[in-house]
Formats: sequence, structure tokens, C-alpha cells
Amino acid sequence: MSSDSSAAAVAIDQRLAKWAARPLASLSVHPNIVTGSSIFVGLGAGWLLAQGDALIHWGAALFVVAVWMDHLDGEVARQTGRTSTFGHYFDHAAAMTNYVAGFVGAGIGLGKGALGEWGLILGIVAGVSVAAIMTVRLYIEISDGHESVRQDVRYGFEIEDTLYILAPVTWFGVLKYFIIAAGVGAPIFLLYVSWQALGVFRRSRATSAGKQ
Repeated sequence: MSSDSSAAAVAIDQRLAKWAARPLASLSVHPNIVTGSSIFVGLGAGWLLAQGDALIHWGAALFVVAVWMDHLDGEVARQTGRTSTFGHYFDHAAAMTNYVAGFVGAGIGLGKGALGEWGLILGIVAGVSVAAIMTVRLYIEISDGHESVRQDVRYGFEIEDTLYILAPVTWFGVLKYFIIAAGVGAPIFLLYVSWQALGVFRRSRATSAGKQ
């Protein structure tokens, strides 16, 4: 693979994280501190989104930062030589916390107006489903290797980058449609990922049986 194609296979947010990680790495900032900081950003985003009114615009902006920081801590870990199993799992836990906070917060905010009680329901369903998807994908990664969960990069974006859409749809006043789509689509995608995990589990069982 050429250097150009290799660069094209790296998502835009990952490239930005690599650039932003350099000064942090030069200061020997521990990646777990970055991860922990992302939780505060994510919870802050959820709180602002839950307030409704004009504060949701700031909440949406913070949510984007929290999602992006999921890449930043990994880059800091690589550049400082501090990658660890704990850091990997801590990163997953932080990301799940931030996603749940964002969706539930948005649902609470929308529940005060546009969607009524359905806002909270859809927010919880979307947030919990996304967290469950990440958990199942982590199982697949542990069981079948990192390459099995690697996401294709198309035009500088990965499928998980759809989370960034929460910001523009909020700023353009159509957040309710995004939450509705997430509340319906995330559980469906969870079923698909669970089916993949079942296949990995069956292959693992078959391999183990073959060795006996």
C-alpha cells in the first residue's frame, strides 16, 4: 500500500487527534488523564443538552469534543509509549459513558418540548444500545482480534463518526429527528452486531472442540 493510500485510510478526526496529541505527549501527560477528562466533558455535554433551550447548542459542541477525545487519549498513549490493557478498557468505559450521557441528555431536553415523554425513552434506548454495541464489539475484538472490528474509512470518515452529526442537527433545529432515528436504528444495529458476535462465538466453540 502506498503512503498516499495509507494516509487516506486514516479518518480525519484521527489525524487531528494525532496532531493535537504531540504537545500533550511532549509534556508527558498521562493518557488516562485525557480519558478521565473526556468523561467530565461528556457528562457536561449531557447536562447542557438536558437543559433544553439555547444551552443545547453548547451541549452539542461539547459532545463533539467528547467523541473526538476518544481518539485523542489513544494517540497520547501511543506517542508516550504508555499503551496498556487498563487504558484500553478505560477508554471504552469512558466512551460508553459519554455516548449514554449525550443521548440521554438530548432525550431529556427534547422531552421538555418537541417529543414529550418519548424524548427520554428514545434517548435512553439510543444511548444504551450504542453502549451495548460497543460492549459486543469489544467481545468480538477480544475473541477474534482487532482486525475483525476495524472500520473502513470512506472519504476520511468511519461509521462511528455519524455521532458527530448530533452537533449540526442540533444547531439547525432538527435534533428530534436524529434522536428518533437513533432510537430506532441503534437497536437494529445492535441486533446485527450481536449476530456477528454469535458467529464468532460459534467459530470459537468449533475450534475448541476440534482441538480436543
